[in-house]
Amino acid sequence: MNTTIMTGRRRPPRRRKKPIIALLLLFAVSAAAVFFFWDKERPNLSHETPEYMAKPHPIMIDGQWSGAAALGEGDGLMIPLEIAQRLLGDGVRYESGTESIILTTATRVLHFKTGALDATMNRKPFTLSFAAKKSEDGELYLPFAPLKQLFGIQAAVGGQSGIVTLNRPGDSLQKARVPEGDKSGSVEARLRSGPAESYPIVEDLAGGTGLTIWGEEHNWYKAQSDEGFVGYVAKGDVALTSIDRTPDTASEEDEEPFAAWKLTGKKINLTWEAVYSANPDTGKIGELPGVNVVSPTWFELVNGTGQIRSKADAGYTRWARGRGMQVWGLFSNGFEPERTSQALADYETRLKMIQQLLAYAKTFRLQGINIDFENVKTPDKDNLVQFVREMTPLLHEQGLVVSIDVTPKSGSEMWSLFLDRGRLAESVDYMMLMAYDEHWASSPVAGSVSSLPWAERSVRTLLEEDGVPKEKLILGMPLYTRLWTEKPDGNGGVKVSSKTMSMDSVRKLIQEKKLTPTLSAETGQHYVEFKEDGAVQKIWIEDELSIRKRAELVKKYDLAGAATWRRGFETSDIWPALDEALQSHP
Repeated sequence: MNTTIMTGRRRPPRRRKKPIIALLLLFAVSAAAVFFFWDKERPNLSHETPEYMAKPHPIMIDGQWSGAAALGEGDGLMIPLEIAQRLLGDGVRYESGTESIILTTATRVLHFKTGALDATMNRKPFTLSFAAKKSEDGELYLPFAPLKQLFGIQAAVGGQSGIVTLNRPGDSLQKARVPEGDKSGSVEARLRSGPAESYPIVEDLAGGTGLTIWGEEHNWYKAQSDEGFVGYVAKGDVALTSIDRTPDTASEEDEEPFAAWKLTGKKINLTWEAVYSANPDTGKIGELPGVNVVSPTWFELVNGTGQIRSKADAGYTRWARGRGMQVWGLFSNGFEPERTSQALADYETRLKMIQQLLAYAKTFRLQGINIDFENVKTPDKDNLVQFVREMTPLLHEQGLVVSIDVTPKSGSEMWSLFLDRGRLAESVDYMMLMAYDEHWASSPVAGSVSSLPWAERSVRTLLEEDGVPKEKLILGMPLYTRLWTEKPDGNGGVKVSSKTMSMDSVRKLIQEKKLTPTLSAETGQHYVEFKEDGAVQKIWIEDELSIRKRAELVKKYDLAGAATWRRGFETSDIWPALDEALQSHP
């Protein structure tokens, strides 16, 4: 039986509110999402002033702000030294000790000093319209006019923005244009700070506005307007027009480049003439069939002030000319590192050396100068490059061929690392690769003066790693060898010593001792070995065979020719053999 006592009416059940709240929350989230995505896709109509506009004349290079600014305007435009060097590399040199600025091209050397209008162009007086100057913070600014005149650098300045855009000679520039709208001057496109419409506007672009295209990202071009502003523009808002090219050379004072002496269809066949004290008696030299250049070691740097000692002889040059040979006087640093460092350190001393060489070349009617700087400190690398850059235009002006001797690349600081072969090759007419002394006189190990595989690797390294043009490279060949002596040192080891020998001396030694040379597959040369006085004697022979093989390397890599060190070491059969191998055609 139900015993529950009813005390009043039954209460209706409470309604649940959770579904309504959930629906409201879902609606709110959806609305927020719609607003977010709508707002994100809505074009940003705000404008942004780029950071670089904090400076009056920001400099743009390759579609980017350089981080620097120019001074002045019009003919008085000036750019920072650092920017000039970034654009022109070795063409712009500053020496703080003398406040000197040196601009070098293939044909010109312009020298001036900070604050001075007086200058020299190829040693002749030249007047600048505006002087180089330093800003309050000590930054050096160069007048733009001579940079344009010598190098062809172009500057475009935004009429309203003041932005300076610099282009190098030879730059290829993709041009574009904003199509005209229905209304003249109306905004037809926008340059934005990033590749999307959500980025702020850098510049409003009216119809007809020109642009330079620097890249692309999805549906956007990275572009620079005529005013100089850099940003992104939608591809659909512009039309590509043409590819413009900045002139390769300066527009003013164009001239034919110097043409180095060449033999049509033939190779250069140079031999060095070692002149240690007195010049040779030319009446005793005899014929040198095939040799077309002689390079006597006549000029030597004698101190750090740039003084040059000459052993030049007019009789020798007359003898050479009478046989149809050119004379390229060799200029040595005496293999003295200290005096070399001092002489290369500043413009005035370098010019002093150049002027002496020009005077000697004129007096003795030379056709070229051969630079032979060895045993040089590695920190002097840039100074040597600068010396050659300053020398070449001035020697070319006098019709002289400029060449330089370099060693094969190695880790030796004083004999290899100081040579920037690639940069030197940009200035000289010819580069002689001294492909010998693979095993030098004091080498702790006996070996060839120049094995054929080593010589070939040396050639390939300069061509492939350093970018030396094959038409400038001349392969140096030894006309000497070494007699190596290996003798027990009493402590279980071997003492190695050597003696330099001419080809004729080796031939006589072989005959006297009745030796039979064998062909060394490892070196590509003839080789002899014998015992004497408890020691082993070894010779890797230089002869007609090795010379012919070296000439084949010249032809294999289509080099400019061959150079031999030195006349007087050879046997009489070498000149005809070298000439035949060098000049023959397949």
